[in-house]
Amino acid sequence: MAEPIEASWQGKESRVSRLVSWLLNFIYLAVIAVCAPWIAWQAFRTGKYREGYWEKLFGLVPRCADESTCIWIHAVSVGEVNLIATLLRELRATHPDWQFVISTTSKTGYELARRKYADVTVFYCPLDFSWGVRTAIRRVRPKLLVLAELELWPNLIIAAKEDRARIAIINGRLSDHSFPRYRRIRPLIARLLRQIDLIAAQNIESAGRFRALGAPAERVHVTGSLKYDGAATDRNNPRTAALRQLAGFADDDIAFLAGSTQPPEEQMALEVFRRLAPAHPQLRLVLVPRHPERFDEVARLLNASGLTWRRRSVMASHPPAEPGADARILLVDTIGELSAWWGIASIALVGGSFGSRGGQNMIEPAAYGAAVCFGPNTWNFRDIVATLLAAQAAVIVHDGDALETFVRRCLEEPEFATALGARAQALVQSQLGATARTAALIDELVKNAPAYDQRAAA
Repeated sequence: MAEPIEASWQGKESRVSRLVSWLLNFIYLAVIAVCAPWIAWQAFRTGKYREGYWEKLFGLVPRCADESTCIWIHAVSVGEVNLIATLLRELRATHPDWQFVISTTSKTGYELARRKYADVTVFYCPLDFSWGVRTAIRRVRPKLLVLAELELWPNLIIAAKEDRARIAIINGRLSDHSFPRYRRIRPLIARLLRQIDLIAAQNIESAGRFRALGAPAERVHVTGSLKYDGAATDRNNPRTAALRQLAGFADDDIAFLAGSTQPPEEQMALEVFRRLAPAHPQLRLVLVPRHPERFDEVARLLNASGLTWRRRSVMASHPPAEPGADARILLVDTIGELSAWWGIASIALVGGSFGSRGGQNMIEPAAYGAAVCFGPNTWNFRDIVATLLAAQAAVIVHDGDALETFVRRCLEEPEFATALGARAQALVQSQLGATARTAALIDELVKNAPAYDQRAAA
């Protein structure tokens, strides 16, 4: 009697899923129609949205070999592409027979993934239309679909479950901003979260929020943040050493690096440099904007300043004559190098923290032992910020004057900057281990997943 009841329930679930899928298709098409002029303008102005149409619209992604255990990892953009590095390395070392594919959404994420994981298949993730994601799932045939941080695309999840693939969220987090929004549509979110087989949450708070939204409690685990494991701590690593030499940094130079910046953070850092550089000739400023489409905008800002500066993109063809002889301001107009540039920083301003973005990853400069500061708007990294502040390993600066005070103190009291950086580095080292815990959970999940021929026959 139980089997007919279960079959009837599964049939009802399938019909509801199909209805939800087509309703979402209609909504997505309506949104695209409304946004079409803006998308066309962005494609013309910045080069975005010009690539991967067959993958995005129709799911015509590269195929996985039929006989392999295929793991599909979805990393939305640059941050997630960098995030998965340690986990991918761990899984490939322990499972050389597994095949991995990586999907991404943004152009910058795609380009970075192609460079960073040159021997892994990389493609644009299809938009969440039912026909596209179902085609992609049939072509990839993943045993496991891994979603980095939180990417709850309903049709993709439905298609994966219909194919009986396992689904995992890694490094999962629900911020103070996202949690209330998801709670307003809890019935839909709860339905999706019940389809997830594993949620590896960054902390206890996020784990509790996943459960509150309807995730089965036994599937939610606290693993810590992969961002700690992915952070380098050796300033003499080959990439950083090469950039230091390329940029002509002298041994006594003090690099003030503003990374992942948005307006008005470049202007703030530039003004601080302008005021402090005359009394501190060893000070150098490095600006690394978050988005590549802003490189030229920041270049115009530097031109208007009247100060001497250089672009990172021309350094290879025009290196400085000798260390310390080059311009004291550098604009890093390349993608995927920020983690190595942080290793040069003595003083670090983590961008995205004075506007509406909610902060950027402050673990990388902390791991190198830089004196780290950031603005007041860091809700996307609330737990990390709280941990750093509790350990007296970072400083919040609320405006340009506070930023100048912080940088000045680091220059005039080097023992303050050294102690701040040492506490930050020690804290990062104490937080390591999320990669191993996440990999162990994935191992167990894949081990219990059905083989593809069993899935196809079901």
